[in-house]
Amino acid sequence: MSFPALAIIAAILLSGVLGVYLLRRQASAVAASAGRVPDEFAGAVSGEEHRRAAAYTLARTKLALVQTIFDTTIAIIWLTLLLAPLYSLTAQWIAPGMTRSVTVIVLFVLTGRLLDLPFSIFSTFSLEARFGFNRTTIATYVMDWVKGAALAMIAGIPLLYGFLFLLRELPNVWWLAGWAGFMILMIAMTVIYPAFIAPMFNKFTPMPQGELRTRIEALLAKCGFESKGLYVMDASRRSAHGNAYFTGFGKSKRIVLFDTLLQNHTPDEILSILAHELGHYRLGHIGQRIAWTAVLAFAGFAVLYWAFAGGLTGAFGLPADPGLVVIAVLIVFEPVSHLLSPITSFLSRRAEYQADGFAKATAGAEPMISALTKLSRDNLATLTPDWLYALFYYSHPPVPARIARLREA
Repeated sequence: MSFPALAIIAAILLSGVLGVYLLRRQASAVAASAGRVPDEFAGAVSGEEHRRAAAYTLARTKLALVQTIFDTTIAIIWLTLLLAPLYSLTAQWIAPGMTRSVTVIVLFVLTGRLLDLPFSIFSTFSLEARFGFNRTTIATYVMDWVKGAALAMIAGIPLLYGFLFLLRELPNVWWLAGWAGFMILMIAMTVIYPAFIAPMFNKFTPMPQGELRTRIEALLAKCGFESKGLYVMDASRRSAHGNAYFTGFGKSKRIVLFDTLLQNHTPDEILSILAHELGHYRLGHIGQRIAWTAVLAFAGFAVLYWAFAGGLTGAFGLPADPGLVVIAVLIVFEPVSHLLSPITSFLSRRAEYQADGFAKATAGAEPMISALTKLSRDNLATLTPDWLYALFYYSHPPVPARIARLREA
C-alpha cells in the first residue's frame, strides 16, 4: 500500500480514536455529576429530572460510541476492500462513461444509508422510546425513509450528471464552476425546502389568531422582520422534543413553531425564543454562515480537484473513475471535518451568545432563562457536559453557560 493511502487510513483512525476518547470523557463527566443538581438549577430542576437527563445522555453517548467505531471501521473497509468489487460489479453491467460513475456513487450512498439504518431504528424505537420522546409509528418511519431516499435520488442523480458534464467539458476550471453551482443551489434550497420539501414530511398550519400571534407580530414589527408566514408544525407526530426555527431567504422567510413548544412554554418564553432567532437575522449570522459555508465548499472542491489531478484512487489500487474519486473524497473528508469541528462549533456558539444578548435586550433576560431551563429539562439535556467534548461538538453553548451570560449585567 502506498504512503498516501497509509496516511489517509491513519487520519481516519486518528479521527475515530479521537471521537471515542471525547465520548468517553463526556460519559465520565455526566456520570460523575448525575447524583447532584448544579447549585444554580437547584430550584428549577429536580434530582430525578437531573438523573434522567444523565441517563439519557449516557444512553445516547454509548450509542454514538458504537457508531463511531463502526463508521471508522467501515470507512477503512470501503477504501481497502469494498470499492474495488463494487466498481467491478458495476463495470460488468454498464459501459464506461458518466452513467457508470453515477451508478457507483448511487450504490455507495444507498449502501451507506442501509448500513446506518440499524442505528437509526434503535435510536428511534428503543432509546428515544425508553425516555418517552418517540411518537413515530413504524409506518411513518418507513414512509419517511422511503421519501428521503427517493428525494435524494431525484435531486442527486441529475446533479451528479451535471457535475460529471462540467468535469468533461471544463477540464481546467470545472471545480470553480462546481463550487459556484453548489452555492447557488444551497441558497436556492432555502426557498425550495420550506415551500416544497418540508410539507412532504410534516403538516404546517398557519398560526391561529389570538393574543400570542398578536404579540409575535408586534415583536416582528419591532425588529423590522418581514416574514411570509407564521406556522405551527405537527412535530408531536414524531417526537416530544420542542423547538422553533426560521427558514427561507429574502421575502420567502417563514417562522415555524413546533406544536410541542406551544404546549410546554408560556407566551413570554416563546417570545424570548423567537427573539433569539430574530437576533440571528438582525446580527447578520445568516450571511456569515453562508460565507463560512462558501469557504468550506471552496476548500472541498479544491481538494476534489487535487484528488483528480493527484490520482487519489490510484493510491488504493483503484481505477481513476470519477465516481470512485468522488467516493474516496467523501470518505476522506469526514476525518478532516472532524478535526475542524472545534472551529465551526466555536463560530456557532459565538453566534448563539450574541443572539441570546439580542433576546435579552428585546424580550428580557428572565423569560429567556426560564425558556432555556425548561427546554433543557424537557429535552433531558445534560447540565454538566465535558468541556472538551463541548468544544468539539456543541453548536450551542451549554445551558449553564448561556444562563450565566444572560445574568451578567
